Amino acid sequence: MKTYRIATIPGDGIGKEVVPAGRQVLQAVADACGGFGFAFTDFGWGGDWYRAHGEMMPADGLDALRGQDAILFGSAGDPHIPDHVTLWGLRLKICQGFDQYANVRPTRILPGIDAPLKRCAPADLDWVIVRENSEGEYAGVGGRAHQGHPIEVATDLSMMTRAGVTRIMRYAFALAQRRPRKLLTVVTKSNAQRHAMVMWDEIAVQVAAEFPDVRWDKELVDAMTARMVNRPASIDTVVATNLHADILSDLAAALAGSLGIAPTGNIDPERRYPSMFEPIHGSAFDIMGQGLANPVGTFWSCVMLLEHIGEPQAAQRLMQAIETVTADAALHTRDLGGCATTADVTQAVCRQLAAAAR
Repeated sequence: MKTYRIATIPGDGIGKEVVPAGRQVLQAVADACGGFGFAFTDFGWGGDWYRAHGEMMPADGLDALRGQDAILFGSAGDPHIPDHVTLWGLRLKICQGFDQYANVRPTRILPGIDAPLKRCAPADLDWVIVRENSEGEYAGVGGRAHQGHPIEVATDLSMMTRAGVTRIMRYAFALAQRRPRKLLTVVTKSNAQRHAMVMWDEIAVQVAAEFPDVRWDKELVDAMTARMVNRPASIDTVVATNLHADILSDLAAALAGSLGIAPTGNIDPERRYPSMFEPIHGSAFDIMGQGLANPVGTFWSCVMLLEHIGEPQAAQRLMQAIETVTADAALHTRDLGGCATTADVTQAVCRQLAAAAR
Protein backbone atom coordinates (compact mmCIF):
# COMPACT_ATOMS: atom_id res chain seq x y z
CA MET A 1 0.00 0.00 0.00
CA LYS A 2 1.27 3.45 -0.91
CA THR A 3 1.84 5.73 2.08
CA TYR A 4 2.03 9.46 1.49
CA ARG A 5 4.03 11.61 3.88
CA ILE A 6 2.06 14.72 4.75
CA ALA A 7 3.38 17.59 6.87
CA THR A 8 0.68 19.42 8.80
CA ILE A 9 1.38 22.99 9.94
CA PRO A 10 -1.66 24.43 11.75
CA GLY A 11 0.07 27.77 12.32
CA ASP A 12 -2.03 30.40 14.08
CA GLY A 13 -5.62 31.12 15.04
CA ILE A 14 -8.26 28.90 13.46
CA GLY A 15 -5.52 27.08 11.59
CA LYS A 16 -5.23 25.03 14.77
CA GLU A 17 -8.85 23.95 14.28
CA VAL A 18 -9.18 23.46 10.54
CA VAL A 19 -5.91 21.60 9.92
CA PRO A 20 -6.76 18.82 12.41
CA ALA A 21 -10.16 18.68 10.71
CA GLY A 22 -8.42 18.36 7.35
CA ARG A 23 -6.22 15.60 8.68
CA GLN A 24 -9.30 13.77 9.95
CA VAL A 25 -10.98 14.05 6.55
CA LEU A 26 -7.86 12.91 4.66
CA GLN A 27 -7.75 9.83 6.88
CA ALA A 28 -11.43 9.22 6.17
CA VAL A 29 -10.72 9.43 2.42
CA ALA A 30 -7.92 6.89 2.73
CA ASP A 31 -10.15 4.56 4.75
CA ALA A 32 -12.97 4.89 2.22
CA CYS A 33 -10.86 4.43 -0.90
CA GLY A 34 -8.28 1.90 0.21
CA GLY A 35 -5.01 1.33 -1.57
CA PHE A 36 -3.16 4.20 0.05
CA GLY A 37 -2.63 5.77 3.44
CA PHE A 38 -1.04 8.78 5.10
CA ALA A 39 1.83 9.29 7.52
CA PHE A 40 1.25 12.69 9.12
CA THR A 41 3.94 14.74 10.82
CA ASP A 42 2.77 17.81 12.73
CA PHE A 43 4.92 20.92 13.04
CA GLY A 44 3.95 23.40 15.75
CA TRP A 45 5.40 26.47 14.06
CA GLY A 46 3.76 29.89 14.16
CA GLY A 47 3.09 32.58 16.73
CA ASP A 48 3.48 30.33 19.76
CA TRP A 49 6.78 29.04 18.41
CA TYR A 50 7.89 32.65 17.88
CA ARG A 51 7.16 33.56 21.48
CA ALA A 52 9.18 30.58 22.68
CA HIS A 53 12.07 30.70 20.19
CA GLY A 54 12.14 34.18 18.62
CA GLU A 55 11.41 32.85 15.12
CA MET A 56 8.30 31.59 13.33
CA MET A 57 9.97 28.34 12.33
CA PRO A 58 13.42 26.83 12.90
CA ALA A 59 16.27 27.90 10.67
CA ASP A 60 16.50 24.31 9.37
CA GLY A 61 12.73 23.92 9.05
CA LEU A 62 12.81 23.53 5.26
CA ASP A 63 15.07 20.51 5.66
CA ALA A 64 12.47 18.92 7.92
CA LEU A 65 9.82 19.42 5.24
CA ARG A 66 11.89 18.52 2.20
CA GLY A 67 11.14 14.79 2.27
CA GLN A 68 7.37 15.19 2.57
CA ASP A 69 5.01 14.47 -0.32
CA ALA A 70 2.86 17.51 0.47
CA ILE A 71 2.18 20.11 3.15
CA LEU A 72 -1.22 21.01 4.65
CA PHE A 73 -0.99 24.52 6.09
CA GLY A 74 -3.47 26.42 8.27
CA SER A 75 -2.73 30.13 8.60
CA ALA A 76 -0.08 32.63 9.63
CA GLY A 77 -1.08 35.68 11.63
CA ASP A 78 -1.10 36.67 15.27
CA PRO A 79 -2.44 39.97 16.67
CA HIS A 80 0.53 40.21 19.04
CA ILE A 81 3.19 39.81 16.31
CA PRO A 82 3.67 42.19 13.36
CA ASP A 83 2.09 40.80 10.21
CA HIS A 84 5.26 41.03 8.16
CA VAL A 85 7.04 38.88 10.76
CA THR A 86 4.41 36.14 10.71
CA LEU A 87 4.09 36.08 6.93
CA TRP A 88 7.75 36.28 5.96
CA GLY A 89 8.86 34.09 8.83
CA LEU A 90 6.63 31.13 8.00
CA ARG A 91 4.36 30.98 4.96
CA LEU A 92 6.55 32.95 2.55
CA LYS A 93 9.67 31.25 3.88
CA ILE A 94 8.19 27.94 2.77
CA CYS A 95 6.73 29.20 -0.51
CA GLN A 96 9.93 30.91 -1.61
CA GLY A 97 12.26 28.33 -0.10
CA PHE A 98 10.57 25.59 -2.11
CA ASP A 99 10.04 27.78 -5.20
CA GLN A 100 6.27 27.18 -5.14
CA TYR A 101 5.84 29.69 -7.92
CA ALA A 102 2.29 28.84 -8.97
CA ASN A 103 -0.43 29.77 -6.51
CA VAL A 104 -3.65 28.20 -7.79
CA ARG A 105 -7.06 29.26 -6.45
CA PRO A 106 -10.18 27.59 -7.87
CA THR A 107 -13.46 29.37 -7.21
CA ARG A 108 -17.03 28.29 -7.87
CA ILE A 109 -20.39 28.46 -6.17
CA LEU A 110 -20.85 25.20 -4.28
CA PRO A 111 -24.31 23.60 -3.95
CA GLY A 112 -26.52 25.14 -1.28
CA ILE A 113 -24.47 28.33 -0.87
CA ASP A 114 -26.23 31.66 -1.28
CA ALA A 115 -23.72 33.76 -3.20
CA PRO A 116 -24.15 37.56 -3.35
CA LEU A 117 -24.40 37.83 -7.16
CA LYS A 118 -28.14 37.36 -7.47
CA ARG A 119 -28.12 37.55 -11.28
CA CYS A 120 -25.38 34.93 -11.49
CA ALA A 121 -26.16 31.25 -12.06
CA PRO A 122 -23.73 28.88 -10.31
CA ALA A 123 -22.39 27.77 -13.70
CA ASP A 124 -21.48 31.39 -14.48
CA LEU A 125 -18.87 31.51 -11.72
CA ASP A 126 -16.38 28.70 -12.24
CA TRP A 127 -12.91 30.20 -12.23
CA VAL A 128 -9.31 29.33 -11.53
CA ILE A 129 -7.01 32.20 -10.59
CA VAL A 130 -3.30 31.59 -11.12
CA ARG A 131 -1.14 33.84 -8.99
CA GLU A 132 2.56 34.37 -9.62
CA ASN A 133 3.88 33.33 -6.23
CA SER A 134 7.63 33.96 -6.16
CA GLU A 135 8.41 37.54 -7.17
CA GLY A 136 6.48 40.63 -8.27
CA GLU A 137 5.26 42.89 -5.49
CA TYR A 138 6.16 40.35 -2.79
CA ALA A 139 9.77 39.84 -3.82
CA GLY A 140 10.96 41.54 -0.63
CA VAL A 141 13.17 44.02 -2.47
CA GLY A 142 13.30 47.43 -0.81
CA GLY A 143 14.21 49.02 2.47
CA ARG A 144 13.92 51.93 4.89
CA ALA A 145 16.29 54.74 5.74
CA HIS A 146 16.32 57.67 8.19
CA GLN A 147 13.70 55.97 10.34
CA GLY A 148 11.92 58.30 12.75
CA HIS A 149 13.09 61.44 11.00
CA PRO A 150 11.04 63.76 8.76
CA ILE A 151 13.08 62.61 5.76
CA GLU A 152 12.30 58.93 6.39
CA VAL A 153 11.94 56.92 3.18
CA ALA A 154 10.57 53.43 2.59
CA THR A 155 10.57 51.50 -0.68
CA ASP A 156 9.09 48.25 -1.91
CA LEU A 157 10.02 47.30 -5.45
CA SER A 158 8.05 44.99 -7.69
CA MET A 159 10.62 42.70 -9.21
CA MET A 160 9.73 40.69 -12.30
CA THR A 161 12.11 38.51 -14.26
CA ARG A 162 11.66 37.13 -17.75
CA ALA A 163 12.12 33.62 -16.39
CA GLY A 164 9.56 34.13 -13.62
CA VAL A 165 6.91 35.69 -15.85
CA THR A 166 7.42 33.17 -18.64
CA ARG A 167 6.99 30.15 -16.40
CA ILE A 168 3.80 31.41 -14.75
CA MET A 169 2.35 32.34 -18.14
CA ARG A 170 3.14 28.88 -19.49
CA TYR A 171 1.56 27.31 -16.41
CA ALA A 172 -1.61 29.41 -16.79
CA PHE A 173 -1.96 28.82 -20.53
CA ALA A 174 -1.45 25.07 -20.02
CA LEU A 175 -4.07 25.04 -17.26
CA ALA A 176 -6.52 26.94 -19.45
CA GLN A 177 -5.81 24.47 -22.25
CA ARG A 178 -6.91 21.58 -19.99
CA ARG A 179 -10.17 23.25 -18.99
CA PRO A 180 -13.27 22.87 -21.21
CA ARG A 181 -13.54 26.51 -22.28
CA LYS A 182 -9.83 26.96 -23.08
CA LEU A 183 -10.10 30.61 -22.09
CA LEU A 184 -7.52 32.74 -20.25
CA THR A 185 -7.59 36.33 -19.04
CA VAL A 186 -4.23 38.00 -18.43
CA VAL A 187 -4.57 40.70 -15.77
CA THR A 188 -2.27 43.70 -16.10
CA LYS A 189 -1.71 47.32 -15.13
CA SER A 190 0.62 48.29 -17.95
CA ASN A 191 -1.14 51.59 -18.57
CA ALA A 192 0.37 52.93 -15.34
CA GLN A 193 3.30 50.59 -14.60
CA ARG A 194 5.23 51.03 -17.80
CA HIS A 195 8.23 48.79 -17.27
CA ALA A 196 7.60 45.51 -15.45
CA MET A 197 3.94 45.26 -16.47
CA VAL A 198 4.76 46.06 -20.09
CA MET A 199 7.21 43.16 -20.03
CA TRP A 200 4.45 41.04 -18.46
CA ASP A 201 2.18 41.89 -21.41
CA GLU A 202 4.90 41.22 -23.98
CA ILE A 203 5.68 37.80 -22.53
CA ALA A 204 1.98 36.93 -22.51
CA VAL A 205 1.85 37.53 -26.27
CA GLN A 206 4.96 35.40 -26.79
CA VAL A 207 3.70 32.49 -24.68
CA ALA A 208 0.24 32.65 -26.25
CA ALA A 209 1.81 31.67 -29.57
CA GLU A 210 2.69 28.30 -28.00
CA PHE A 211 -0.99 27.64 -27.24
CA PRO A 212 -2.96 28.43 -30.41
CA ASP A 213 -6.04 26.58 -29.16
CA VAL A 214 -6.37 28.83 -26.08
CA ARG A 215 -8.46 31.98 -26.47
CA TRP A 216 -7.11 34.78 -24.33
CA ASP A 217 -7.71 38.41 -23.55
CA LYS A 218 -6.11 41.11 -21.42
CA GLU A 219 -7.78 43.15 -18.68
CA LEU A 220 -6.56 45.98 -16.47
CA VAL A 221 -6.76 44.92 -12.84
CA ASP A 222 -9.21 47.67 -11.84
CA ALA A 223 -11.49 46.80 -14.75
CA MET A 224 -11.17 43.14 -13.79
CA THR A 225 -12.84 43.76 -10.43
CA ALA A 226 -15.88 45.18 -12.22
CA ARG A 227 -15.89 42.35 -14.76
CA MET A 228 -15.88 39.75 -11.99
CA VAL A 229 -19.05 41.32 -10.57
CA ASN A 230 -20.86 42.31 -13.75
CA ARG A 231 -19.80 39.63 -16.24
CA PRO A 232 -18.70 36.54 -14.31
CA ALA A 233 -19.59 34.17 -17.15
CA SER A 234 -16.97 35.86 -19.37
CA ILE A 235 -14.17 34.56 -17.10
CA ASP A 236 -12.64 31.11 -16.81
CA THR A 237 -8.90 30.96 -16.09
CA VAL A 238 -7.05 34.06 -14.87
CA VAL A 239 -3.35 34.82 -14.45
CA ALA A 240 -2.11 37.81 -12.47
CA THR A 241 0.83 39.10 -10.49
CA ASN A 242 1.45 38.25 -6.87
CA LEU A 243 -0.38 41.30 -5.49
CA HIS A 244 -3.13 41.56 -8.10
CA ALA A 245 -4.10 37.89 -7.79
CA ASP A 246 -3.95 38.07 -3.99
CA ILE A 247 -6.63 40.76 -4.06
CA LEU A 248 -8.72 39.35 -6.91
CA SER A 249 -8.88 35.88 -5.39
CA ASP A 250 -10.33 37.23 -2.13
CA LEU A 251 -12.97 39.05 -4.16
CA ALA A 252 -13.62 35.82 -6.06
CA ALA A 253 -14.09 33.87 -2.82
CA ALA A 254 -16.50 36.49 -1.47
CA LEU A 255 -18.50 36.38 -4.71
CA ALA A 256 -18.71 32.59 -4.35
CA GLY A 257 -20.18 32.95 -0.87
CA SER A 258 -17.40 33.12 1.71
CA LEU A 259 -13.64 33.21 2.21
CA GLY A 260 -14.24 30.20 4.44
CA ILE A 261 -14.79 27.88 1.50
CA ALA A 262 -11.85 28.94 -0.68
CA PRO A 263 -8.78 26.70 -1.21
CA THR A 264 -5.24 27.35 -2.38
CA GLY A 265 -2.39 25.30 -3.74
CA ASN A 266 1.15 26.65 -3.62
CA ILE A 267 2.62 24.50 -6.35
CA ASP A 268 6.10 23.61 -7.49
CA PRO A 269 5.11 22.36 -10.96
CA GLU A 270 8.49 20.72 -11.47
CA ARG A 271 7.99 18.68 -8.27
CA ARG A 272 11.47 19.38 -6.96
CA TYR A 273 10.02 20.18 -3.54
CA PRO A 274 6.77 19.45 -1.70
CA SER A 275 3.83 21.68 -2.62
CA MET A 276 1.69 23.30 0.07
CA PHE A 277 -2.10 23.46 0.32
CA GLU A 278 -4.09 25.82 2.51
CA PRO A 279 -7.40 27.65 2.94
CA ILE A 280 -7.23 31.36 2.16
CA HIS A 281 -9.26 32.62 5.13
CA GLY A 282 -6.41 33.61 7.44
CA SER A 283 -6.05 33.13 11.18
CA ALA A 284 -9.36 34.79 12.23
CA PHE A 285 -8.39 35.22 15.88
CA ASP A 286 -11.79 36.74 16.63
CA ILE A 287 -13.45 33.31 16.35
CA MET A 288 -10.52 31.16 17.45
CA GLY A 289 -11.39 28.35 19.88
CA GLN A 290 -15.15 28.76 19.49
CA GLY A 291 -15.71 25.97 16.98
CA LEU A 292 -17.06 28.45 14.44
CA ALA A 293 -14.41 28.12 11.72
CA ASN A 294 -15.59 26.86 8.35
CA PRO A 295 -13.40 23.86 7.43
CA VAL A 296 -14.63 23.63 3.83
CA GLY A 297 -11.73 25.71 2.50
CA THR A 298 -9.34 23.27 4.14
CA PHE A 299 -11.25 20.26 2.80
CA TRP A 300 -11.21 21.69 -0.73
CA SER A 301 -7.47 22.30 -0.29
CA CYS A 302 -7.24 18.60 0.60
CA VAL A 303 -8.94 17.85 -2.73
CA MET A 304 -6.18 19.77 -4.47
CA LEU A 305 -3.58 17.93 -2.38
CA LEU A 306 -5.02 14.56 -3.43
CA GLU A 307 -5.00 15.58 -7.08
CA HIS A 308 -1.39 16.72 -6.79
CA ILE A 309 -0.09 13.49 -5.21
CA GLY A 310 -1.80 11.41 -7.90
CA GLU A 311 -5.07 10.27 -6.30
CA PRO A 312 -7.70 11.83 -8.62
CA GLN A 313 -10.47 9.36 -7.76
CA ALA A 314 -10.04 10.04 -4.05
CA ALA A 315 -10.06 13.77 -4.79
CA GLN A 316 -13.30 13.43 -6.72
CA ARG A 317 -14.88 11.40 -3.92
CA LEU A 318 -13.93 14.02 -1.34
CA MET A 319 -15.28 16.85 -3.52
CA GLN A 320 -18.57 15.01 -3.90
CA ALA A 321 -18.79 14.62 -0.12
CA ILE A 322 -18.07 18.33 0.37
CA GLU A 323 -20.77 19.33 -2.11
CA THR A 324 -23.31 17.01 -0.49
CA VAL A 325 -22.61 18.66 2.87
CA THR A 326 -22.72 22.25 1.60
CA ALA A 327 -26.07 21.49 -0.06
CA ASP A 328 -27.55 21.00 3.42
CA ALA A 329 -28.22 24.42 4.99
CA ALA A 330 -28.27 22.82 8.42
CA LEU A 331 -24.55 22.18 7.98
CA HIS A 332 -23.60 25.76 7.14
CA THR A 333 -21.23 27.52 9.51
CA ARG A 334 -21.75 31.10 10.68
CA ASP A 335 -19.93 32.70 7.73
CA LEU A 336 -22.56 31.09 5.47
CA GLY A 337 -25.45 32.23 7.66
CA GLY A 338 -25.82 28.97 9.59
CA CYS A 339 -25.16 27.62 13.06
CA ALA A 340 -23.12 24.48 12.38
CA THR A 341 -19.77 24.04 14.08
CA THR A 342 -16.42 23.02 12.67
CA ALA A 343 -16.93 19.58 14.18
CA ASP A 344 -20.44 19.27 12.70
CA VAL A 345 -19.18 19.87 9.17
CA THR A 346 -16.14 17.64 9.63
CA GLN A 347 -18.20 14.74 10.94
CA ALA A 348 -20.74 15.17 8.15
CA VAL A 349 -18.06 14.98 5.44
CA CYS A 350 -16.53 11.91 7.09
CA ARG A 351 -19.97 10.26 7.23
CA GLN A 352 -20.48 10.93 3.52
CA LEU A 353 -17.13 9.39 2.71
CA ALA A 354 -17.88 6.32 4.79
CA ALA A 355 -21.35 5.93 3.27
CA ALA A 356 -20.01 6.17 -0.27
CA ALA A 357 -17.52 3.37 0.51
CA ARG A 358 -20.25 0.86 1.40
